[in-house]
Amino acid sequence: MIDLNMVQIAKRKRNGKVKTCRFPNGLRQIFKSTESRIPQVGGTSTDLEAVPKNFRIRRVADHLEVKDIWHKHIHGKRFTYASDCDSLRTYYQSVSSFLSFDTRLASKSGHDIRNFLQQCILNNCLLQLRVLDLEGVYKPNLPKDIAKLSRLRYLGLRWTYLELLSPYINSLVQLQTLDLKHTYIQTLPRSIWKMKLRHLSLSESNRITFPPKPIGIDIGRSLHDLQTLWGVFVDEETPVKGGLDKLVNITKLGITCHSQVSAVADWIAKLQYLQSLRLRSRDKQGRPSKIHLKFLQHHTNLTDLYLFGCLNTPLNQLFLPSTLVVLTLSHSKLEDDPMQILKDAPNLRSLSLFADSYLGQRIVCESDSFSQLRVLRVWKLEQLEEWKIEEKALPSLRQLEIRLCPRMKVLPDGLNHVNSLLELKLTNMPMEIHAEKYNIPPNCEVHRDDSPLL
Repeated sequence: MIDLNMVQIAKRKRNGKVKTCRFPNGLRQIFKSTESRIPQVGGTSTDLEAVPKNFRIRRVADHLEVKDIWHKHIHGKRFTYASDCDSLRTYYQSVSSFLSFDTRLASKSGHDIRNFLQQCILNNCLLQLRVLDLEGVYKPNLPKDIAKLSRLRYLGLRWTYLELLSPYINSLVQLQTLDLKHTYIQTLPRSIWKMKLRHLSLSESNRITFPPKPIGIDIGRSLHDLQTLWGVFVDEETPVKGGLDKLVNITKLGITCHSQVSAVADWIAKLQYLQSLRLRSRDKQGRPSKIHLKFLQHHTNLTDLYLFGCLNTPLNQLFLPSTLVVLTLSHSKLEDDPMQILKDAPNLRSLSLFADSYLGQRIVCESDSFSQLRVLRVWKLEQLEEWKIEEKALPSLRQLEIRLCPRMKVLPDGLNHVNSLLELKLTNMPMEIHAEKYNIPPNCEVHRDDSPLL
């Protein structure tokens, strides 16, 4: 659609991939002109009585608007009469997508959604449902009959405050995406191993671990097709060997290791399709600990890499792939200047050096280095005092942020040569730093924030 100019790119991710799109103004005007000739059953202002009786609703988006045609079904009285059930069957047999925007922090929102789903399913409605997104709904305790939604492919439970995941989800045989981010769920049911998911997103803050693999489960016929595994926590009981390490088709992996770091390193080495890796290593007190990582030069699809923890192998010996677009380092405790190690990365567009990623006092950006770099963040390098930028270095840089580097009293020497720079952010930096016209590029806007830390 982008190639055909049907949609325009509105925003890109840091790795250059498309994040959001929008309609061109011409197409939007065409849709607006035809909107008045189309029944507004997916909109916000159609009364139930105005909808033809033979009309089939395909998509439901609950915005808590009283004028929505489904409002009284979801948030009205309970279904007690035969006429109520007939009404459900009339309008909801063909629904393929249900989205709720009921974000009230009260038990009623979850109760309303559960009751509506249960009554619909009992009356053979919503059985065509492919998308069920309940993001923000307060504790939507899914009914047991959710197992009848055999065509469901997407189940979104993000920010729902759920503490337990229904064991009946393993009956959703076509489910491809399960989003549990920002929930209070701490354990997954064993039935997760029986599913054929492609994308599984967990809540990182709650240390969700995988349950032991049931005896007799063939991973080659269940989770083998999993492509996204995000937010998983590995402790002593996590089945890595003979379990997670059998999932070799993963393209996006977000993992926090409390133990078994070597087993995780062996697993990552097998992931030849890996595109994005977020690897964090913490000890029992939550402090950064050692990261075990093997050579990465064979990961020729890897574009996004985030490492939190002290590297067991020097950065220059990891042999980072040339495909790398986004690199974030935190608590790496590098002793050698990372600018010298990464200077020739051909596709690197975003580089973030966070807390204690580098322990040295001086960094140098050599001439003709970082040819593609657009975004550079340097945060909380407490030993850093001097930064030199040679002419023709960083020729594509657009954004530079320097934060909490207490010993850095002056701006980088040679920053005025980076003519591509459009934005310079200075956050909680020494007051001695002055962004005068002579030491910043001509088109660069300077933003300074000295607000106290919370």
